[in-house]
Amino acid sequence: MPTNPFLKAGQAVLRWLFMLFVAYPLVLLGLGLRVRHRERLPAQGPAIVVANHNSHLDFMVLLALFPFLSVPRVRPAAAADYFCKVKWFEWLARNFVGILPIVRGGAQQGEADPLEECYRALEAGQILLIFPEGTRGQPEQLAELKPGIWHLAQRFPEVPIVPVFMHGLGRALPRGQTVPVPFQVKVAVGHPIPLLPDKYTFMASLRGHFEHLRGKVAPPPEQDDCLVEEGLNEPAKNEPAENELAKNESC
Repeated sequence: MPTNPFLKAGQAVLRWLFMLFVAYPLVLLGLGLRVRHRERLPAQGPAIVVANHNSHLDFMVLLALFPFLSVPRVRPAAAADYFCKVKWFEWLARNFVGILPIVRGGAQQGEADPLEECYRALEAGQILLIFPEGTRGQPEQLAELKPGIWHLAQRFPEVPIVPVFMHGLGRALPRGQTVPVPFQVKVAVGHPIPLLPDKYTFMASLRGHFEHLRGKVAPPPEQDDCLVEEGLNEPAKNEPAENELAKNESC
């Protein structure tokens, strides 16, 4: 992570250029977004945003949710074995996208902590984007969640963890496909997740939040009219509160 102010300014400019000429055209013009509760996203760091992972477009959609000027402070965690195999590609990913490489599978004895760059980003007051599934799953499916997010939460217990669920990217650009297909993406942002001391309870709670948010953007066809444009977030009338999550969310 650069400390030289000129280098930091240069990286910020590169990230803005990436948003203007790559991310915004792809996400806003090529796909289109319907967002529920964008206001729940953290306005400043340190903070962690956790999201499901179906496509390489996931991080672009998440970046596009934040105000343009704050994008340089938002850092997506990414697989080192994919983005850092080739030096020039790693340079592009680090400087234009702002990735924080993570070694999947954990560190071997004597190796550095694979989350070290994430620690430094949070200590610097940045917003971290994490995909707990660890890899792109099957289209529109939620895979097993890896416990790295729990270790981050234990180290930074005061940092808010905001869940986000995205629906549609598994069809727009699924794993194994190289050309995006126009498909509207629906996004739901949840309330911060409380930190729980037990790893398994915390991971189960996180999955429950994801499943709950999925119900907001990918409901059965007969409930599709529940989806509203961003800014029209009035709660549905007579909505049953089936659990504690439902009590804190609107339709």
